[in-house]
Amino acid sequence: MRYTDPEKFITIQQHIIEQQTKHPTASGEFSWLLSGLTLAACLIQAIVRRAGLVDILGGADSENVHGELQQKLDVYANKVIERCLASRGNVAVLGSEEIPEPIVVPTPEGSGRYVVLFDPLDGSGNIDVNVAVGTIFSIYERVTHGPVTDGGRKDVLQPGSRQLAAGYVVYGSSTVLVYTTGHGVHLFTLDPASGSFMLANEHARIPENGKIYSVNEANADSFGAGINAYLDWAKSKAAGPYTSRYIGSMVADVHRTLVKGGVFMYPATAKSPKGKLRLMYEANPMAFIVEQAGGLATDGKNRILDKQPTELHERTPLFIGAKDDVTRVMELMARG
Repeated sequence: MRYTDPEKFITIQQHIIEQQTKHPTASGEFSWLLSGLTLAACLIQAIVRRAGLVDILGGADSENVHGELQQKLDVYANKVIERCLASRGNVAVLGSEEIPEPIVVPTPEGSGRYVVLFDPLDGSGNIDVNVAVGTIFSIYERVTHGPVTDGGRKDVLQPGSRQLAAGYVVYGSSTVLVYTTGHGVHLFTLDPASGSFMLANEHARIPENGKIYSVNEANADSFGAGINAYLDWAKSKAAGPYTSRYIGSMVADVHRTLVKGGVFMYPATAKSPKGKLRLMYEANPMAFIVEQAGGLATDGKNRILDKQPTELHERTPLFIGAKDDVTRVMELMARG
């Protein structure tokens, strides 16, 4: 077992400190910010694992900005991340799936440098049936200076290409944290005995021959000819064929795609013509991670990280995974 040799121990805190030296704007406060996210992940996974034993399952009798019923765990996870990050002293603005508008965090003389956007508990609708759920986060540096004005809108609405860091946590059979600061993708597993995230895979790369596609085929009638042409090809003898895998928890589906290869697709449909996934705190961070691992992420026409957002809760279609698979989907979509 790897961790029987103390010389091979690398905690996420050690790794973050090493990584910050590779970023021109990084500083000790950046690693302090990331440590707030790892603390939040530890607190959230603890309650997720006890979900059936404490009064945390089911709806919270409230809706989020999207009109979706909030789960009690959504509310809990959101509050945990808010408190862990607001107490860092260097975060100026927070944006969450569960909050209608960005939160401006009071800091002395507007000293906060960072903007953090997050989905506190992706897939929370599956928690009652013990399906893997997760947390997604995205970090930017402010583009304005001094006290935050206009509710933080200018600082929040940046294209994904300007992300300083992004990551996600999967709460499954083990708790796995994946992050990038633009210098590769690194996977950590939470060691329950020590309470530390330990490095499990440094500079992970997405396999090029995964032969897995992931999409909710129940919506195939409104996918469009190009996507259905890809699905027909993926099922054909010429393709191998591919295997279909769809969990319905986006963070878990994308994590499998990162580890196993293939493509995850969430197209626009008749019900959601602009797509359903949120650009700022779902598609952008996942796109940053997958591109750093050698893959691609697109809305079917344009690179996700190049899209200029117009609102915090903007939606987008998403096609993400290995280069060859995403490229093939785009080519077939272009043919109509």
